[in-house]
Amino acid sequence: MTVPGWPVAFRGSHAVAAGLVTRDRLRGPRFQRLLPDVYGRACPGPPDLLLRSLAADRLVEGRGVLSGYSAATMLDAACAPRLSVPAEVTVVGGGLRGRPGLVVHRDTLLPDEITLVGDVRCTTPLRTAFDLARRPDRDDGVVAVDRLANRHRFAPDRVEELCARHPGRRGVARIQGVLALATPYAGSPMETRIRLLIVAAGLPCPEVQWVVQDVAARTAIWLDLAWPELMIGIEYEGRVGCCATSAATPASSTAAGRSTATPSSTCTASATGSSRS
Repeated sequence: MTVPGWPVAFRGSHAVAAGLVTRDRLRGPRFQRLLPDVYGRACPGPPDLLLRSLAADRLVEGRGVLSGYSAATMLDAACAPRLSVPAEVTVVGGGLRGRPGLVVHRDTLLPDEITLVGDVRCTTPLRTAFDLARRPDRDDGVVAVDRLANRHRFAPDRVEELCARHPGRRGVARIQGVLALATPYAGSPMETRIRLLIVAAGLPCPEVQWVVQDVAARTAIWLDLAWPELMIGIEYEGRVGCCATSAATPASSTAAGRSTATPSSTCTASATGSSRS
């Protein structure tokens, strides 16, 4: 007997019935309870959103689909603002209540708004972007739309198609403000947040993923953010911080509409300070 999700996130009662584990061993140190009757292998730290989302999928078992940040994570477009965000599912009608670590949404999903990732049902990238863009925090919405649009290659304004389908949904009025700031070219959630901080500070919105070419050396680099006319670029360096680069040599126009200048100075910022070279 095959037990779906074994041994990552599975129904405990099914695993016991299949003879894969006894009830005593299920309650022992090798396994952890994730949700009612849903277990997984014990891990050294708290379960991450992916594991908690897989557990939520086992809990609903066909009665609903993963949505929100759980769907984004399953779609390889993780963009949750915090590690501790709850898993999310969308169901039609009642019969399932939320609980600590799990948010249950009740909404209507059309057949083409649901997709499969392996054997896990979740909202499509476009529907997931629509749902997350309706939430109160505008910046979180922009981050989500940027990430989903980048990973799944769709123009952010396609989210408007779902606005027309679901005109009465809560938060639809917020979507235009999110789409006005969204781009499919942002390489990571933090790049988007840096761009939003720049705009909020009253500075001009930078170009995203700007190509700097060295024609003589036949090489090119992509700057996360740039003001080509000012010869300034910003590079996000993961946990280290970000780099702001300015070029001293004039840029020349190319067929691709990109700069051919070579950066000559760099400013690196991190949580502990900044440096310029």
